[in-house]
Amino acid sequence: MSDEPAGAVYRIEDLAHLSGATVRTIRAYQDRGLLPRPERRGRANVYGDAHLARLRQIADLLDRGYTLASIKELLEAWDTGRGLGGVLGLVAEVDGPWTDERPVRISRAELDERFGGSPDDAAVADAVELGVLEPLPGSEDLFLVPSPQELAVAVELYAAGVPLSAISGHLRELRVKVEHIAARFLEFTTEHVFARYLGEHPPSDADAAEAASLVRRLRPLAQQTVDAELARAMRLFATRHLRVRLGPEGARELREETWPVEIPVDTTRAVERLVGAEQVAAFVAAAAERELQARTLDRLTANHPTSNLIDEKP
Repeated sequence: MSDEPAGAVYRIEDLAHLSGATVRTIRAYQDRGLLPRPERRGRANVYGDAHLARLRQIADLLDRGYTLASIKELLEAWDTGRGLGGVLGLVAEVDGPWTDERPVRISRAELDERFGGSPDDAAVADAVELGVLEPLPGSEDLFLVPSPQELAVAVELYAAGVPLSAISGHLRELRVKVEHIAARFLEFTTEHVFARYLGEHPPSDADAAEAASLVRRLRPLAQQTVDAELARAMRLFATRHLRVRLGPEGARELREETWPVEIPVDTTRAVERLVGAEQVAAFVAAAAERELQARTLDRLTANHPTSNLIDEKP
């Protein structure tokens, strides 16, 4: 970077105002060699657009988590022609979205409507604390929803009768476990994939580009693995749960017990064609559960004095 101011000329106070840095910070950067000295013109020190651009580069790298020592090395690489493109490309790839979801906005009125129409300030505060909702600056009644899917799940659970406090508690519990999974996945990939790129010095452009490509390829694997394992676990435990509840004593108590049930071969094959061999047991259990619920409803309505009104014709 040339020491000669180019384009506009700034006093240090002007440079501080435009860059967002303090005068003290600018002088500290100069002492560390991160920012070239100003040009002396008469009795004044002046700065140029190149100084302003450099300050913005430093601020961006600090926001990305780099230390001042690392930033100095990166900027020296830039000044000697080696460039920052590869490194910043890698950082941008890591900082990029890890989901295809797009945030949406929602008003307080829309939020209340989705959850039964009754305002619940405590539930909204809980959602803000959990990051399910993010207040938008300048508006008390408008929120950003980072994950519309997560909000939709909460709406469905509430509609099914789950209290909002229970939903928040479940999310807190789930988040601890998911964050542990994410940390382990990062530890695993760092040890076996990215270790060779993580030396004491910034990687070369070629290494950084290769690492960025690996991030793109590995990014969906964490979610795919969790989705597959969650589906396997839900299939396993849901089937067990239904089998227990459909047992001879299931209406009175839960017991770890199963028993053989004979199903015609043609029926089994028909179900297998419909849902796949692995889902036959779950399908039969769910169908039996639905039949039991229907019969229970029929019995309850049949015993009620007003049930005959349904069959009366005008």
